[in-house]
Amino acid sequence: MKSSLFYSKILLFGEYGIIKNSKGISIPYDLFKGFLKIGDLNNKIVKKSNGKLNDFYQYLVSSNEINSLLNLGQFKSDIGDGLYFESSIPQGYGIGSSGALVAAVYDSYAIDKVTILENLDSEKILLLKEVFSIMESFFHGKSSGLDPLNSYLSLPILINSKTDIKTTGIPFQNRKGKGGFFIIDSGLSSDTESLVKYFIESMNNEDFKNIFESSFVNVTDKCVDDFLDGNFKNLFNNIKSLSKIVFDNFKPMIPDSFYKVWENGLKSEDYILKLCGSGGGGYILGFTKDLNKAQKQLSEYNFKVVYRY
Repeated sequence: MKSSLFYSKILLFGEYGIIKNSKGISIPYDLFKGFLKIGDLNNKIVKKSNGKLNDFYQYLVSSNEINSLLNLGQFKSDIGDGLYFESSIPQGYGIGSSGALVAAVYDSYAIDKVTILENLDSEKILLLKEVFSIMESFFHGKSSGLDPLNSYLSLPILINSKTDIKTTGIPFQNRKGKGGFFIIDSGLSSDTESLVKYFIESMNNEDFKNIFESSFVNVTDKCVDDFLDGNFKNLFNNIKSLSKIVFDNFKPMIPDSFYKVWENGLKSEDYILKLCGSGGGGYILGFTKDLNKAQKQLSEYNFKVVYRY
């Protein structure tokens, strides 16, 4: 067997905010992808992935909310035949490696599958999100379900709140555009579960909670609106405000070796950095008015363009 391809994702806006009902935008990123296939268990990579799938199977079997929704007998049989996840998506990099795997498993083994060919109303999208949330919790301890949803639908997703999620159109990408979003490789993997736990604990601090709810969420919502409206001039200013809030208040989410790089961007405005997912390592997301200039300033890092305008 061989499943469909499922892509990585980039959460442009909404990191941590969507936990507390801010807006967010997540887009598919087709540079990285993964799919299920049968392989040779004598291969170390195949064997390791196959073992992880078996652990995932055991989790799904034990979940009363999920085990009746999937053909787990066939899943177990395929695992025995050497099923593994062939993937180019880096793990621990904030771009949805586990989300793509969950999407592939659902697509291959769901009994009454919700498909992208249907009229995807809000009810169906929220149903998918809930199923994916339970499935992906195996990997992170707690999951919003948004990463698998993005990979499965392979469409931009607009999050207005936890109960208002829909596919959306985004401004037309100008392949020759000067400005846009990019990612750089921190060279470190991140631990989503521990960082989310740190964030939730920090919300018990009144000062942090006030900054987050009055500033971070408000600016995130403005960034989402600016992007959807194609108002890139306002977007740059609001991303800079968001970046400054993160730099001043989310230090554990920024790798130590990037404090200076982050600060230099805020001062020069040649680029502005922001978290890519939970942060702490993996890829770091950036925005700039001039991609060529930003790439020169960040020449020592693996620089990949995500979106041009």
